[in-house]
Amino acid sequence: MTRPNLLPDRRRFLRTVSVGAVSFGAGAFASSLFTTPGLFAEELMLTPPQTEGPFYPDRLPLDTDNDLLVVNDGITPAVGEITHLSGRILDAKGNPIRNALVEIWQVDNNGAYLHSGSSNREKRDSNFQGFGRFLTGTSGEYYFRTIKPVRYPGRTPHIHFGIKMKGREMWTTQCYIKGDPNNERDGILQAVRDVKARNALIVDFAPIKESRIGELAANFDVVLGFTPTM
Repeated sequence: MTRPNLLPDRRRFLRTVSVGAVSFGAGAFASSLFTTPGLFAEELMLTPPQTEGPFYPDRLPLDTDNDLLVVNDGITPAVGEITHLSGRILDAKGNPIRNALVEIWQVDNNGAYLHSGSSNREKRDSNFQGFGRFLTGTSGEYYFRTIKPVRYPGRTPHIHFGIKMKGREMWTTQCYIKGDPNNERDGILQAVRDVKARNALIVDFAPIKESRIGELAANFDVVLGFTPTM
């Protein structure tokens, strides 16, 4: 995987994230990032919780924003397939949850976590942030720019999610790539016995037609079985 040769202005990127459209220096595209009216005509499937795992960063990076491709004001982007990951945090009735702190963490393109115990930490891409945070707004939305997750020994590709809310311990789950053949052999994913619940963790990482550098988009809504205390 080669590095993209066009890098958006970081400050402009962080300012222009909005519901409905995002503009990047590498090419503009407009897409519906978040859910549309009428989604809740049917009963919502609660998102199954999944283990936090052993690789939540044991030392948080200085940069913890929602753009994982560039660390601080660096000019060299991380290696990997650029992915625009979005969704909403909802309660069981489909109501958006605001002020939820969404955290994600994942391996870099070499399969290394931002953790001292990662087996191949010496190969870690220092330009990949590895961890990010986003505070949801009134419509419960979150957004990250990251890379498509890759496989590492023992696990199918996945992204860890942690949801933090007032008065509750961090709630964790993981999302997976639709169609990845390793999903069938992943013990943590297959431990979700209910097929519909398992499928709620699997999302499509789809090419963005308007992108000239091969970017992807993925939407992962998290439906919680409780309403947080505001």
